[in-house]
Amino acid sequence: MFFRLWFTGWLTAGLLVSGSGFAADRERAIPPLLDSARLEQPLTFCDEVVPLDDPEVRERMEKELLLSLWDRDQAILWLKRSTRYFPVIEALLAEAGLPDDLKYIALAESALRPHAGSAKGAIGFWQFLPETGRRYGLTVNGQIDQRRNLFASTRAAAAYFAELYEKFGSWSLAAAAFNMGEEGLQAEILAQDASVFYRLYLPLETQRYLFRILSAKLILSQPERYGFHMQAGDYYPPLKFSTVALTSYEETSLAVLAQAAQTDFKRIKDLNPELRGHYLAAGTYTLAVPESTPPGFQERFNKLHREWSQHRQERVYIVQSGDNLSTIAEKFRVPLAALLIWNRIGLNSPLHPGDRLIIHPNEKQTDSP
Repeated sequence: MFFRLWFTGWLTAGLLVSGSGFAADRERAIPPLLDSARLEQPLTFCDEVVPLDDPEVRERMEKELLLSLWDRDQAILWLKRSTRYFPVIEALLAEAGLPDDLKYIALAESALRPHAGSAKGAIGFWQFLPETGRRYGLTVNGQIDQRRNLFASTRAAAAYFAELYEKFGSWSLAAAAFNMGEEGLQAEILAQDASVFYRLYLPLETQRYLFRILSAKLILSQPERYGFHMQAGDYYPPLKFSTVALTSYEETSLAVLAQAAQTDFKRIKDLNPELRGHYLAAGTYTLAVPESTPPGFQERFNKLHREWSQHRQERVYIVQSGDNLSTIAEKFRVPLAALLIWNRIGLNSPLHPGDRLIIHPNEKQTDSP
């Protein structure tokens, strides 16, 4: 144990003092944390001045900035993703007449990840709970979850922010309400007889919330000041896609959509993160597809869907007495998980003689079942 600690310390020290070593170069490129924590210029959130002359407020701000800077891997991903998603968010906030600083809330909420989730059931770029998302026009069900869609969820967030600002008259309070709920915040304002965010005693997460947003704003506004020397090629490219209108009169497989768009299943899911599972319910949709998708999408889809539907009818298996999911999967030499996906059932779903299952036998097997 002593040798391991001594060797690790020796190796670290050797790398840091080496004039040509990577670690030494890295250390020189990263400003000391103490320097980074010094807030030498006025700071605002949505043009509201942050009272850094209050020692307690300054301490809270410095703490969150230091924590964000310590997690440098996460800060780099913030920067990289910002060029992919911020142009859309900025345009939608401007369209709604809202302050640009609100975009940093999405970054603090989800690190700009469409599938980010919380233990409380919040999902997506803006971390909407299901009931809040539905309240602002988002579809949230077993097939579609628009909390994951950047455009739909940002429009919903903009509507929510506008309502919160009208209610509380302050963007800092609007942000706090977005985090903890407007009723909870209103209750604390009344109970404490105070209406300034910085003077309210709120749940600890909410007390930190605005400062985490502000730390993201500082880092993304001045990356070089904090040791993030990004080159143009380091950033992720902006979203690029075309949109198509689709009407499907029957449920279909997302694999059919992918074929109609002349791409793969993963690309369709990545471009349309709100689509859940492997199937699309009957209905009318506007979908994102690769820019290279040629005209005639609906016609190709109709043809491919007919072929897929016919193929499914030819693959029906009638459940027999004594069958269970495992024995059926073994009989047809297919993965049990695939059997569940094809039929959208769970492992513990009841199975009865006469039930109909869709099965695509493994045609690579030479022996008949």
